[in-house]
Amino acid sequence: MRSILQGKSVRLSAIDPEEMGKAGSNWNRDSELDRFLDSRAASLLSVKATKDYLEKELEKEEAGSFWFSIRRSEDNQLLGEIGLGVVHWNTSDAFVDLSIGERDLWGKGFGTQAMNLVLEFAFTEVNLCRVTLTVFEYNPRAIRSYEKAGFRHEGRLRGLLSREGKRWDVLYMGILREEWQEHNKSKA
Repeated sequence: MRSILQGKSVRLSAIDPEEMGKAGSNWNRDSELDRFLDSRAASLLSVKATKDYLEKELEKEEAGSFWFSIRRSEDNQLLGEIGLGVVHWNTSDAFVDLSIGERDLWGKGFGTQAMNLVLEFAFTEVNLCRVTLTVFEYNPRAIRSYEKAGFRHEGRLRGLLSREGKRWDVLYMGILREEWQEHNKSKA
């Protein structure tokens, strides 16, 4: 039996706050990455602050919160993180967020593969019916990656973000279990 958390090039593993604190603090210095992930103004966090934040989040982690580190299969290198948070158990829906922190590994398919793994986990292990995400209009690489994983455009919050004197939309994308199953059939 194969592990559903293991893909060809990446695998998902538990988050180690100490390791992620060091990596996250380093990744946090990349203002472009920060702008892809958060609508707030960029802010720098120390290794200790990042580690403390992660430990607190993991301590209060509720049933329905699943955080994973993303690692390259060939050498176990930490690439980023992915989180799945159930919004409502009665409707079986969750939000997902993804970050590949290592800039030199962007655009190589690691994020798409990690998303595929977490979708399999969401639909087969957690028994969800839908997964939703938000992405900023100015991040076309992420939008393409999510489309490759089977997400569909569902809506937008027009002009919500202000970056460098321009207004940008926040896009909502989602995938239903049936769509995920059909998408995976077409890949086989």
